[in-house]
Amino acid sequence: MKLGVVSSALVDCGFEAGLDRLRALGVEAIEIGCGGYHADRRFGDTARLAADAGARDRWRDAIAQRGLELSALALHGAPLSPDRAVADRYDAEFRAACRLAERIGVGRLTLLAGIPEGAPGDATPCWIASAFPPGNGDVLEWQWEQRVVPYWREHARIATDHGCRLCFEMHPNDVVYNPRAFLRLREAIGPAAGLNFDPSHLFWQGIDTLDALRSVGEHVHHVHAKDTALNMRRVRIDGVLDSGPFEALPERSWSFRTIGFGHGELYWREFVSVLREIGYDGVVSIEHEDLYLGPRDGLAKAVAFLRPLLPSR
Repeated sequence: MKLGVVSSALVDCGFEAGLDRLRALGVEAIEIGCGGYHADRRFGDTARLAADAGARDRWRDAIAQRGLELSALALHGAPLSPDRAVADRYDAEFRAACRLAERIGVGRLTLLAGIPEGAPGDATPCWIASAFPPGNGDVLEWQWEQRVVPYWREHARIATDHGCRLCFEMHPNDVVYNPRAFLRLREAIGPAAGLNFDPSHLFWQGIDTLDALRSVGEHVHHVHAKDTALNMRRVRIDGVLDSGPFEALPERSWSFRTIGFGHGELYWREFVSVLREIGYDGVVSIEHEDLYLGPRDGLAKAVAFLRPLLPSR
């Protein structure tokens, strides 16, 4: 396995300085955020790079000269937004990323499936997470039949035409938030659908991440390393559904953490072992979203923690 980093962990520096930091840390791969919520395009402007061969060559050379490989293009965004401007912008970013991926030989897009409105004409997304009240089941089926499946069938064809696999991240407030939902999507749109397995979003839902990983192992084509810490005092009082601001750290039921700060070394040893068990030998990409630690400090700690646990090739 190779150790990678999502470029969002490098927000405090520019493109080449960020690559230099990864080389100094001994990282082997980078996942470039280039669409959707990845607003910082210093690490990869897909439309420009897809259209400009000279810029593309210089970009690729800068990555290769540091001994790094490009593991995926990251497009975590809102593809199914009922706001047409948002959806159209994402669609353009998706298509540009597919063109770029084909031209540079990268076969993985990491992304979210999205969440649509609950009925025609609605202006806001609607996540159905319960069979109650009556009618929720009808809303959910409308979403899947009228919005989710048609959209991703079309975009799976686009990705396949460019040699890309869609690596969906299971994420709450998204139609794909657990293995059952992912498998439903894959059955509907075909083998273009794979997984970017990120345990952090599963921890706080009460999912056994290792059992979940085994259940979808053949579909895992990319992996994120991000931890979650549960504040059991708040969980015992309020449960795990927490809509409070991420910054209100002591009052939240859970918070994203640098790996090792939510679950200890034994867990991460088991996680890496199950990756081997399912036959995964790709990149494990560190994602930093820890508000207790700055990105420079958090990234350094994550690399130091995870590197000794990854099997060498």
